[in-house]
Amino acid sequence: MPVSAVPATKSSSPLVIGLGEALFDRFGDYAVLGGAPINFAVHAGQLLAERGGQGAAVSRVGDDELGRCLQAELQARRINLSGMQIDESAPTGVVEVTVDADGQPAYDIRTGAAWDRLEFDAALADLAARCDAVCFGTLAQRAPTSRAAIHAFLAAAPQALRMCDLNLRPPHYDDAVIEASLQAANAAKVNEEELELVANLVGGAIAAGSGDDQVFALMEHFHLTAAVVTRGARGTAVYRGGECFSAEPPPLARNPDADAVGAGDACAAAAACGLLFDWPLERIVTLANAAGGFVASQRGATPQLPANLIAKVAEPR
Repeated sequence: MPVSAVPATKSSSPLVIGLGEALFDRFGDYAVLGGAPINFAVHAGQLLAERGGQGAAVSRVGDDELGRCLQAELQARRINLSGMQIDESAPTGVVEVTVDADGQPAYDIRTGAAWDRLEFDAALADLAARCDAVCFGTLAQRAPTSRAAIHAFLAAAPQALRMCDLNLRPPHYDDAVIEASLQAANAAKVNEEELELVANLVGGAIAAGSGDDQVFALMEHFHLTAAVVTRGARGTAVYRGGECFSAEPPPLARNPDADAVGAGDACAAAAACGLLFDWPLERIVTLANAAGGFVASQRGATPQLPANLIAKVAEPR
């Protein structure tokens, strides 16, 4: 099947959505806003601000103090909350995060969270019909209710860039969720470990290939228009239309209390913006590396991005 072009926006004020889990990451004695889709929405909102765009968070929080804090913080960041649902009985999600000496995080993700009960309603249908891009992952699909809501949203957004950021968190996924997610997407963001896992799952040309050939085989198998591969210290690679560009991130001074939480989400948000605006691959990779690298040098998943980085999005093509 021929793969169509990446959906490029004609809107002067694009709406970009993070769809899935909303939670707080708890690092011992302090907690910060978290959840990959929320991080994505916050970073997309920052990057699009000078172009009149907006990030939106679609999730579900509890009718509790953490839920109110989460909404207040997102409102302060000018995130669209028309798709944020309130659950009267389930609590707002919490993840206990531990960070090793290299700043790499490990996660203990609580079950039975409000976002496990996300429902597809009229507000979500409206956002799906209007959005220019949406990013989703596998974690929020661990419960049947939220999985059905996410796939209903994606089906209602045929016009959008639908980026699947696998963001695999054992044991909260299975092979069927991975395959269904990639089939519902038209773009994917994976790290090298996730790429290898998908290759082993699907087999065929993906498993037989290596390097760039493996990514192009993945794109062909799932009819993806673009793919983003994060490679740690070696930076980001972006694939589109039979072409690839990769580069290492610029060196950045790392804060003493820095962690890598949210770096991949910032990279995904930057790549989604570049794909929406149909930028050359080199420009997309440059922005993705800069955004991901900056967040990795800071504490928490959603620091304020530097003004000079945000200004790069507003520059003419």
